[in-house]
Amino acid sequence: MKLTILGGGGFRVPLVYGALLGDHAEGRVTRVVLHDVDAGRLHAIARVLAEQAAGVSDAPEVTVTTDLDEALHGAAFVFSAIRVGGLEGRAHDERVALAEGVLGQETVGAGGIAYGLRTVPVAVDIARRVARLAPDAWVINFTNPAGLVTEAMSRHLGDRVIGICDSPVGLGRRIARVLGARPGEAWVDYVGLNHLGWVRGLRVAGRDELPRLLADPVLLGSFEEGRLFGADWLRSLGAIPNEYLHYYYFNREAVHAYQQADRTRGAFLHDQQARFYAGVAEPGVPALELWNRTRAEREATYMAENREAAGAGEREEEDLSGGYEGVALALMRAIARDERATLILNVRNRGTLPPLDGDAVIEVPCLVDASGAHPVSVDPLPDHATGLVCAVKAVEREVLAAARSGSRATAVKAFALHPLVDSVDVARRLVDGYTAVHPGLAYLG
Repeated sequence: MKLTILGGGGFRVPLVYGALLGDHAEGRVTRVVLHDVDAGRLHAIARVLAEQAAGVSDAPEVTVTTDLDEALHGAAFVFSAIRVGGLEGRAHDERVALAEGVLGQETVGAGGIAYGLRTVPVAVDIARRVARLAPDAWVINFTNPAGLVTEAMSRHLGDRVIGICDSPVGLGRRIARVLGARPGEAWVDYVGLNHLGWVRGLRVAGRDELPRLLADPVLLGSFEEGRLFGADWLRSLGAIPNEYLHYYYFNREAVHAYQQADRTRGAFLHDQQARFYAGVAEPGVPALELWNRTRAEREATYMAENREAAGAGEREEEDLSGGYEGVALALMRAIARDERATLILNVRNRGTLPPLDGDAVIEVPCLVDASGAHPVSVDPLPDHATGLVCAVKAVEREVLAAARSGSRATAVKAFALHPLVDSVDVARRLVDGYTAVHPGLAYLG
């Protein structure tokens, strides 16, 4: 079975390949094709994968290509993990926003909108090519902003594109661990949009254990989200938010922390990965060892500004390992082998959340089998969460409209309507700033 990874020169690709190496069942992936527009990065990651596969007799064959059509032809699954504009583009997203006093994070606020405007046209082109060259393929979308990009691709691929994210999985795992439950035996009642969701219950043997957690300040202070948001706020919400909601609930503090930092997250990753790729290019350098060291540093510094602003301390050792590769492999297995699974995924709404239309991509638990991912019915969100979800989904729709029409006015509208921008004048300056630094936004008239 052929798996194509778009963005195959990306830093996290070895996580996916490492998960594939542990799969020896019938119907497994036997061939991995890495596609990227950067040949140097492709060959660097191929070196890491070769060292991972050393001694594994049935390791999937790895080939690399810069030809997109060649990569897609005959694929059974396509993992899309592209980064339009690279990490330099992410650093620009952050700096332009912070100069206006608003958040420039990769998927949230002004930065997420800018990234979406760059990415959607490319993602749509990929979706059209998949439909033509690999019509039976399933597309698993890693590309951020994951919900927005998945919705853009779904307009051409329908339910054959599914978005994934490791944030809900990590959150559910942490809550289960604190409550003394095995994550695999817990039902996580999670609902929202990508990077904008809440755990409203965690059932073990039919009993909701979340009230016990919310009532115990010691337990609440023993895991990352409890320290990040504070016990009092979590009790007020009656739910545990996705960590990305810290940017909404503590926006001023987050913006201040990012403005005070020596470098933005994008700039840090840009410099770190530049050293990694340059190092791997050196003959004799152990590529896998260098990758492992770089990844450990990357994971340890994740959302460091938010944790510092909240006084949340360092990340737990258990949270420094990957997560999204496990979700991707479980999703692929469930579809390819009809091994039924329950996973939190980004899929079309189909009436699951009544305030949103059926084509809106949401993030909810899904039952997965050979016919795809089927969202599970969920209880209505409380008013405060419904308002935020509807507001952000409206912004996503404006981003899609701007990408489709090339309208600068629609792009301004997308920025202005976002709860973390909330100024037409700032929105206009953001569009001016982003179009000045991003060649990929030249289409905005």
